[in-house]
Amino acid sequence: MVSRKIIHVDMDAFYASVEQRDDPALRGRPLAVGGSRERGVVAAASYEARAFGVRSAMPSRTAARLCPELVFVPPRFERYREVSAIVREVFLGHTPLVEPLSLDEAYLDVTVNRHGLPTATAVARAIRAEIRARTGLTASAGVSYNKFLAKMASDMRKPDGMYVITPEQGPGFVEGLAVSRFHGVGPATAARMEALGIRTGRDLREQSLPFLTEHFGKAGAHFHAIARGVDERPVVPDRPRKSSGSETTYDRDLATPGEVEVGLLALADEVWDWCERSGTLGRSVTVKLRYSDFRQITRSRTLPAPVASGADLRQVSLTLLRATFPLARPVRLLGVTVSGFAADAGDPAQPSLDLG
Repeated sequence: MVSRKIIHVDMDAFYASVEQRDDPALRGRPLAVGGSRERGVVAAASYEARAFGVRSAMPSRTAARLCPELVFVPPRFERYREVSAIVREVFLGHTPLVEPLSLDEAYLDVTVNRHGLPTATAVARAIRAEIRARTGLTASAGVSYNKFLAKMASDMRKPDGMYVITPEQGPGFVEGLAVSRFHGVGPATAARMEALGIRTGRDLREQSLPFLTEHFGKAGAHFHAIARGVDERPVVPDRPRKSSGSETTYDRDLATPGEVEVGLLALADEVWDWCERSGTLGRSVTVKLRYSDFRQITRSRTLPAPVASGADLRQVSLTLLRATFPLARPVRLLGVTVSGFAADAGDPAQPSLDLG
Protein backbone atom coordinates (compact mmCIF):
# COMPACT_ATOMS: atom_id res chain seq x y z
CA MET A 1 0.00 0.00 0.00
CA VAL A 2 1.40 3.39 -1.06
CA SER A 3 1.84 5.80 1.82
CA ARG A 4 -0.24 8.93 1.36
CA LYS A 5 1.15 12.46 1.53
CA ILE A 6 -1.15 14.70 3.56
CA ILE A 7 -0.75 18.39 4.42
CA HIS A 8 -2.77 20.31 6.99
CA VAL A 9 -2.57 24.06 6.39
CA ASP A 10 -3.68 26.46 9.12
CA MET A 11 -3.67 30.22 8.60
CA ASP A 12 -2.03 32.02 11.54
CA ALA A 13 -4.51 33.99 13.71
CA PHE A 14 -6.52 34.40 10.51
CA TYR A 15 -9.22 36.97 11.34
CA ALA A 16 -6.87 39.07 13.46
CA SER A 17 -4.11 38.88 10.85
CA VAL A 18 -6.48 40.09 8.11
CA GLU A 19 -7.44 43.07 10.28
CA GLN A 20 -3.81 43.92 11.00
CA ARG A 21 -2.92 43.59 7.33
CA ASP A 22 -5.74 45.88 6.24
CA ASP A 23 -5.11 48.52 8.92
CA PRO A 24 -1.41 49.25 9.50
CA ALA A 25 -2.28 51.07 12.74
CA LEU A 26 -3.25 47.71 14.26
CA ARG A 27 0.01 45.94 13.47
CA GLY A 28 2.03 44.88 16.48
CA ARG A 29 -0.85 45.69 18.85
CA PRO A 30 -2.84 43.20 20.93
CA LEU A 31 -6.03 42.77 18.94
CA ALA A 32 -9.29 40.89 19.44
CA VAL A 33 -11.88 40.36 16.74
CA GLY A 34 -15.27 40.45 18.41
CA GLY A 35 -17.54 42.63 20.48
CA SER A 36 -16.18 44.70 23.35
CA ARG A 37 -19.55 44.96 25.05
CA GLU A 38 -20.39 43.29 28.35
CA ARG A 39 -21.73 40.14 26.65
CA GLY A 40 -19.19 40.14 23.82
CA VAL A 41 -17.05 37.16 22.92
CA VAL A 42 -13.59 37.03 21.34
CA ALA A 43 -13.82 35.43 17.88
CA ALA A 44 -10.06 35.58 17.28
CA ALA A 45 -6.98 37.02 18.96
CA SER A 46 -3.70 38.23 17.51
CA TYR A 47 -0.48 36.67 18.75
CA GLU A 48 0.26 39.88 20.63
CA ALA A 49 -3.01 39.38 22.53
CA ARG A 50 -2.39 35.67 23.06
CA ALA A 51 0.78 36.57 24.95
CA PHE A 52 -1.54 37.99 27.63
CA GLY A 53 -3.68 34.83 27.72
CA VAL A 54 -6.44 36.13 25.43
CA ARG A 55 -8.05 33.28 23.46
CA SER A 56 -10.94 32.77 21.07
CA ALA A 57 -14.35 32.07 22.67
CA MET A 58 -13.26 34.00 25.77
CA PRO A 59 -15.74 36.55 27.16
CA SER A 60 -14.65 40.02 26.05
CA ARG A 61 -14.65 41.41 29.58
CA THR A 62 -12.25 38.65 30.67
CA ALA A 63 -10.00 39.43 27.71
CA ALA A 64 -10.02 43.14 28.54
CA ARG A 65 -9.09 42.37 32.14
CA LEU A 66 -6.15 40.21 31.05
CA CYS A 67 -4.96 42.82 28.54
CA PRO A 68 -6.04 46.40 29.33
CA GLU A 69 -4.48 47.63 26.06
CA LEU A 70 -6.52 45.18 23.99
CA VAL A 71 -8.07 46.68 20.85
CA PHE A 72 -11.44 45.26 19.79
CA VAL A 73 -12.55 45.33 16.15
CA PRO A 74 -15.86 44.00 14.82
CA PRO A 75 -15.65 40.92 12.59
CA ARG A 76 -15.87 41.34 8.81
CA PHE A 77 -16.81 37.88 7.62
CA GLU A 78 -17.27 38.90 3.99
CA ARG A 79 -13.67 40.08 3.97
CA TYR A 80 -12.46 36.86 5.58
CA ARG A 81 -14.36 34.84 2.97
CA GLU A 82 -12.70 36.84 0.18
CA VAL A 83 -9.23 36.09 1.52
CA SER A 84 -10.15 32.46 2.19
CA ALA A 85 -11.20 32.09 -1.47
CA ILE A 86 -7.73 33.23 -2.56
CA VAL A 87 -6.09 30.72 -0.23
CA ARG A 88 -8.32 27.97 -1.60
CA GLU A 89 -7.23 28.90 -5.15
CA VAL A 90 -3.64 28.36 -4.04
CA PHE A 91 -4.53 24.92 -2.68
CA LEU A 92 -6.36 23.89 -5.84
CA GLY A 93 -3.38 24.98 -7.90
CA HIS A 94 -1.51 22.04 -6.35
CA THR A 95 -4.15 19.33 -5.89
CA PRO A 96 -7.87 18.80 -6.48
CA LEU A 97 -8.06 16.88 -3.18
CA VAL A 98 -8.75 19.76 -0.78
CA GLU A 99 -10.97 19.31 2.28
CA PRO A 100 -11.78 22.68 3.90
CA LEU A 101 -12.41 22.54 7.64
CA SER A 102 -13.19 26.25 8.02
CA LEU A 103 -12.25 29.55 6.39
CA ASP A 104 -8.71 29.26 7.70
CA GLU A 105 -7.70 25.59 7.55
CA ALA A 106 -7.83 22.59 5.25
CA TYR A 107 -6.44 19.14 4.56
CA LEU A 108 -4.74 18.48 1.23
CA ASP A 109 -3.82 15.10 -0.27
CA VAL A 110 -0.72 15.71 -2.38
CA THR A 111 0.25 12.08 -2.97
CA VAL A 112 0.04 13.20 -6.60
CA ASN A 113 0.42 16.94 -7.14
CA ARG A 114 -0.18 19.10 -10.19
CA HIS A 115 3.40 20.38 -10.46
CA GLY A 116 5.17 17.08 -10.02
CA LEU A 117 7.06 18.24 -6.93
CA PRO A 118 9.02 15.33 -5.45
CA THR A 119 7.93 15.60 -1.80
CA ALA A 120 4.98 16.79 0.27
CA THR A 121 7.42 19.06 2.09
CA ALA A 122 8.24 20.81 -1.18
CA VAL A 123 4.53 21.22 -1.92
CA ALA A 124 3.85 22.66 1.54
CA ARG A 125 6.77 25.06 1.19
CA ALA A 126 5.47 26.26 -2.19
CA ILE A 127 1.92 26.68 -0.87
CA ARG A 128 3.04 28.74 2.11
CA ALA A 129 5.15 30.99 -0.14
CA GLU A 130 2.24 31.52 -2.55
CA ILE A 131 -0.16 32.36 0.27
CA ARG A 132 2.27 34.96 1.59
CA ALA A 133 2.81 36.43 -1.88
CA ARG A 134 -0.89 36.64 -2.75
CA THR A 135 -2.37 37.64 0.61
CA GLY A 136 0.46 39.05 2.70
CA LEU A 137 -0.47 36.53 5.41
CA THR A 138 1.38 33.60 6.93
CA ALA A 139 0.29 29.99 7.22
CA SER A 140 1.61 27.05 9.22
CA ALA A 141 1.68 23.55 7.78
CA GLY A 142 1.88 20.00 9.07
CA VAL A 143 3.09 17.29 6.71
CA SER A 144 2.56 13.59 7.34
CA TYR A 145 1.12 10.35 6.00
CA ASN A 146 -2.36 10.76 7.50
CA LYS A 147 -4.81 13.47 8.58
CA PHE A 148 -4.43 12.99 12.33
CA LEU A 149 -0.67 13.43 12.32
CA ALA A 150 -0.73 16.25 9.76
CA LYS A 151 -3.11 18.16 12.03
CA MET A 152 -0.92 17.51 15.07
CA ALA A 153 2.18 18.57 13.13
CA SER A 154 0.72 21.92 12.04
CA ASP A 155 0.52 23.01 15.68
CA MET A 156 4.19 22.29 16.36
CA ARG A 157 5.80 25.33 14.71
CA LYS A 158 3.15 28.06 14.82
CA PRO A 159 3.17 30.76 13.70
CA ASP A 160 4.64 30.72 10.19
CA GLY A 161 6.27 27.30 10.49
CA MET A 162 6.22 23.78 9.14
CA TYR A 163 6.70 20.39 10.79
CA VAL A 164 7.06 16.96 9.20
CA ILE A 165 6.19 13.56 10.72
CA THR A 166 7.38 10.63 8.62
CA PRO A 167 5.90 7.11 8.72
CA GLU A 168 8.91 5.99 10.75
CA GLN A 169 8.40 8.79 13.27
CA GLY A 170 4.60 8.56 13.62
CA PRO A 171 4.14 5.95 16.38
CA GLY A 172 6.94 7.43 18.49
CA PHE A 173 5.58 10.96 18.07
CA VAL A 174 2.15 9.87 19.28
CA GLU A 175 3.33 7.90 22.30
CA GLY A 176 5.13 10.90 23.76
CA LEU A 177 2.14 13.25 23.62
CA ALA A 178 -0.38 13.92 26.37
CA VAL A 179 -3.78 12.66 25.22
CA SER A 180 -5.23 16.08 26.04
CA ARG A 181 -3.26 17.42 23.06
CA PHE A 182 -4.75 14.95 20.60
CA HIS A 183 -6.96 16.58 18.02
CA GLY A 184 -10.47 15.26 18.66
CA VAL A 185 -9.93 14.60 22.37
CA GLY A 186 -11.80 17.33 24.22
CA PRO A 187 -11.58 18.20 27.92
CA ALA A 188 -14.36 15.79 28.94
CA THR A 189 -12.82 12.83 27.09
CA ALA A 190 -9.35 13.70 28.38
CA ALA A 191 -10.73 13.71 31.94
CA ARG A 192 -12.32 10.28 31.41
CA MET A 193 -9.03 8.95 30.08
CA GLU A 194 -7.17 10.45 33.02
CA ALA A 195 -9.55 8.65 35.40
CA LEU A 196 -8.65 5.40 33.62
CA GLY A 197 -4.94 6.09 33.99
CA ILE A 198 -4.52 7.07 30.32
CA ARG A 199 -2.38 10.20 30.23
CA THR A 200 -0.13 9.78 27.18
CA GLY A 201 -0.20 8.19 23.77
CA ARG A 202 1.87 5.37 25.20
CA ASP A 203 -0.78 4.73 27.87
CA LEU A 204 -3.46 4.75 25.19
CA ARG A 205 -1.57 2.27 23.00
CA GLU A 206 -1.39 -0.19 25.90
CA GLN A 207 -5.19 -0.45 26.05
CA SER A 208 -6.99 -3.18 24.12
CA LEU A 209 -9.64 -2.45 21.52
CA PRO A 210 -12.40 -4.10 23.63
CA PHE A 211 -11.40 -1.97 26.63
CA LEU A 212 -11.50 1.27 24.63
CA THR A 213 -14.78 0.33 22.95
CA GLU A 214 -16.32 -0.46 26.35
CA HIS A 215 -15.40 2.95 27.73
CA PHE A 216 -15.63 5.18 24.64
CA GLY A 217 -18.09 3.44 22.31
CA LYS A 218 -17.50 3.87 18.58
CA ALA A 219 -14.69 6.36 19.26
CA GLY A 220 -12.74 3.53 20.91
CA ALA A 221 -11.67 2.11 17.53
CA HIS A 222 -10.42 5.54 16.45
CA PHE A 223 -8.41 5.97 19.66
CA HIS A 224 -6.97 2.47 19.28
CA ALA A 225 -5.79 3.33 15.75
CA ILE A 226 -4.34 6.80 16.33
CA ALA A 227 -2.40 5.56 19.36
CA ARG A 228 -0.48 3.53 16.79
CA GLY A 229 -0.14 6.40 14.33
CA VAL A 230 -2.86 4.97 12.08
CA ASP A 231 -5.61 7.06 10.49
CA GLU A 232 -7.18 5.78 7.26
CA ARG A 233 -9.62 8.67 6.76
CA PRO A 234 -9.33 10.03 3.22
CA VAL A 235 -9.21 13.70 2.30
CA VAL A 236 -12.76 14.41 1.12
CA PRO A 237 -13.00 17.41 -1.23
CA ASP A 238 -16.05 19.67 -1.34
CA ARG A 239 -17.80 18.25 1.68
CA PRO A 240 -21.44 19.39 1.35
CA ARG A 241 -22.62 21.99 3.80
CA LYS A 242 -25.05 20.42 6.24
CA SER A 243 -26.65 23.52 7.78
CA SER A 244 -26.76 27.30 7.96
CA GLY A 245 -27.61 29.24 11.07
CA SER A 246 -27.37 32.49 12.95
CA GLU A 247 -27.25 33.12 16.67
CA THR A 248 -26.55 36.02 19.00
CA THR A 249 -25.86 36.67 22.67
CA TYR A 250 -27.70 39.77 23.90
CA ASP A 251 -26.29 42.69 25.87
CA ARG A 252 -29.13 42.23 28.33
CA ASP A 253 -31.37 39.24 28.94
CA LEU A 254 -34.64 39.12 27.05
CA ALA A 255 -37.25 38.86 29.75
CA THR A 256 -40.59 38.81 27.88
CA PRO A 257 -41.99 36.56 25.14
CA GLY A 258 -42.40 39.62 22.91
CA GLU A 259 -38.72 40.52 23.15
CA VAL A 260 -37.67 36.95 22.44
CA GLU A 261 -39.96 36.74 19.39
CA VAL A 262 -38.53 39.95 17.92
CA GLY A 263 -34.99 38.67 18.40
CA LEU A 264 -35.81 35.32 16.85
CA LEU A 265 -37.47 36.85 13.78
CA ALA A 266 -34.36 38.94 13.10
CA LEU A 267 -32.22 35.79 13.17
CA ALA A 268 -34.65 33.93 10.91
CA ASP A 269 -34.39 36.78 8.39
CA GLU A 270 -30.57 36.53 8.45
CA VAL A 271 -30.71 32.80 7.78
CA TRP A 272 -33.24 33.21 4.98
CA ASP A 273 -31.02 35.86 3.37
CA TRP A 274 -28.25 33.25 3.14
CA CYS A 275 -30.65 30.61 1.80
CA GLU A 276 -31.87 32.99 -0.88
CA ARG A 277 -28.39 34.18 -1.90
CA SER A 278 -27.01 30.65 -2.05
CA GLY A 279 -30.09 29.09 -3.63
CA THR A 280 -30.07 26.45 -0.88
CA LEU A 281 -33.29 25.31 0.76
CA GLY A 282 -33.67 23.02 3.76
CA ARG A 283 -36.42 20.95 5.35
CA SER A 284 -35.31 21.09 8.99
CA VAL A 285 -35.51 24.13 11.25
CA THR A 286 -33.94 24.32 14.71
CA VAL A 287 -34.41 27.02 17.33
CA LYS A 288 -31.95 27.32 20.22
CA LEU A 289 -32.40 29.18 23.50
CA ARG A 290 -29.85 29.68 26.24
CA TYR A 291 -31.27 31.00 29.49
CA SER A 292 -29.66 33.39 31.95
CA ASP A 293 -28.49 30.41 34.03
CA PHE A 294 -26.76 29.01 30.88
CA ARG A 295 -29.17 26.10 30.58
CA GLN A 296 -29.79 25.47 26.88
CA ILE A 297 -32.65 23.88 24.98
CA THR A 298 -33.36 23.28 21.29
CA ARG A 299 -36.55 22.65 19.39
CA SER A 300 -36.47 21.16 15.87
CA ARG A 301 -38.95 20.26 13.18
CA THR A 302 -38.43 18.48 9.86
CA LEU A 303 -40.98 19.41 7.20
CA PRO A 304 -42.19 17.30 4.27
CA ALA A 305 -40.80 19.87 1.80
CA PRO A 306 -38.04 22.53 1.97
CA VAL A 307 -38.85 25.89 3.52
CA ALA A 308 -39.74 27.98 0.46
CA SER A 309 -39.90 31.55 1.74
CA GLY A 310 -38.76 33.89 4.46
CA ALA A 311 -42.32 34.07 5.74
CA ASP A 312 -42.43 30.28 6.07
CA LEU A 313 -39.14 30.22 7.96
CA ARG A 314 -40.40 32.92 10.31
CA GLN A 315 -43.60 30.99 10.99
CA VAL A 316 -41.90 27.65 11.66
CA SER A 317 -39.33 29.35 13.91
CA LEU A 318 -42.03 31.13 15.88
CA THR A 319 -44.03 27.92 16.29
CA LEU A 320 -40.99 26.15 17.70
CA LEU A 321 -40.17 29.09 19.97
CA ARG A 322 -43.70 29.38 21.34
CA ALA A 323 -43.56 25.70 22.32
CA THR A 324 -41.05 26.81 25.00
CA PHE A 325 -43.39 29.40 26.54
CA PRO A 326 -43.86 30.36 29.29
CA LEU A 327 -40.17 31.23 29.57
CA ALA A 328 -38.42 29.33 32.33
CA ARG A 329 -35.99 32.22 32.77
CA PRO A 330 -34.82 35.30 30.87
CA VAL A 331 -32.99 34.47 27.62
CA ARG A 332 -29.37 35.47 26.95
CA LEU A 333 -28.86 33.72 23.57
CA LEU A 334 -31.04 32.79 20.62
CA GLY A 335 -30.26 30.84 17.45
CA VAL A 336 -32.00 29.68 14.28
CA THR A 337 -30.60 26.98 11.97
CA VAL A 338 -31.82 25.46 8.70
CA SER A 339 -30.56 22.01 7.68
CA GLY A 340 -31.68 19.00 5.64
CA PHE A 341 -30.72 20.65 2.37
CA ALA A 342 -31.93 19.34 -0.98
CA ALA A 343 -28.81 17.18 -1.35
CA ASP A 344 -29.88 15.37 1.81
CA ALA A 345 -33.45 14.83 0.65
CA GLY A 346 -32.99 11.09 0.64
CA ASP A 347 -32.04 10.99 4.28
CA PRO A 348 -34.55 9.44 6.66
CA ALA A 349 -36.89 12.06 8.05
CA GLN A 350 -36.32 13.14 11.63
CA PRO A 351 -39.10 13.10 14.19
CA SER A 352 -41.39 16.09 13.84
CA LEU A 353 -40.36 17.49 17.20
CA ASP A 354 -36.98 16.86 18.80
CA LEU A 355 -36.79 17.97 22.42
CA GLY A 356 -33.01 18.34 22.59
